[in-house]
Amino acid sequence: MADSEFYQNVYDLVRQIPEGRVCNYGLIARYLGSGRSSRLVGWAMNASHGEPKPVPAHRVVNRMGMLSGKAHFQTPTLMQELLEKEGIVVVDDQVQNFESVLWNPFQELSV
Repeated sequence: MADSEFYQNVYDLVRQIPEGRVCNYGLIARYLGSGRSSRLVGWAMNASHGEPKPVPAHRVVNRMGMLSGKAHFQTPTLMQELLEKEGIVVVDDQVQNFESVLWNPFQELSV
């Protein structure tokens, strides 16, 4: 699968993450059938800011719930601010109650 096609598949999936929930790079990669492509999901998120249809990249965190992509937003605090507007509590770049706000596409979507 070409990177651009993979990116679009990532964007389509990320757009399904509900407000107030987060997903991680690995779950997205595994759901799309590319379990070892977590880093490529991260690159897709970095490139998503110019997409014509918005991609809620702020809802994608690392496997520990850390805001590892925050440096790729317009300001260093924007990712956290966007999550907090949706009711997600973030302390020291860490999503609190991570397991309860984690959106798992394998459970939430019919395969």
